[in-house]
Amino acid sequence: MNGGRQLVLDLGAAPRMGREDFMQTEGNAAALQAVDSWPDWPERRMILAGPSGSGRSHLAAIWQTETRAAALSGLTLKLPEQAAAYAIDDADAVAGEPRREEALFHLLNRARAEGAPVLMTARDTPGTWGIALPDLQSRLLACAVTHLDRPDDTLLCMSLVKLGEERQLMLDPGTVDYLVARMDRSVSFAHQIVDALDYEAYSRQKRVSRTMAAEVLANLQQHR
Repeated sequence: MNGGRQLVLDLGAAPRMGREDFMQTEGNAAALQAVDSWPDWPERRMILAGPSGSGRSHLAAIWQTETRAAALSGLTLKLPEQAAAYAIDDADAVAGEPRREEALFHLLNRARAEGAPVLMTARDTPGTWGIALPDLQSRLLACAVTHLDRPDDTLLCMSLVKLGEERQLMLDPGTVDYLVARMDRSVSFAHQIVDALDYEAYSRQKRVSRTMAAEVLANLQQHR
């Protein structure tokens, strides 16, 4: 039985990326509204810019599902087959890669001609990406940009509590506050914490305590 639980810990539960799983706060409400208003985007293009853990990929996944967009990655981008819409995660990863820059350039041109909306995610605004292809740079600079910041304390608290409830873990307010004050500012890291707490609570047959949470957090931060 422990081997099975170890497997769960090693693989981790895939983050849920549906709209119902997106936790809205004052810090990300504007970005959610911008994504939902996609029919009104200038040139039908939008860039979601924010650091890792800000929720940009989650918002893109919501949009991709609801618009049935082709899901693409800037890390491996090639000109895809025609689609009704295109969602490109890590679009800034094309920078400095001639073939991928060309693929994005032609994709944006084709999408514009077809009237297909395009949502891209990136760490920052396109002027900082280091794009070498001038025509692509000009098209990216013309895109509307919506910014996301790192999760605030409210969002991290909500994430830990909700994820814990899904695993039937009772996290008391003191334990949650302890974790939020010390953890990485990332919802994905909250997933890792709850995965590890679930494993430890099951293995020890004990309720989650602040001491257990401190041990789990230290171990995760040591081995990241």
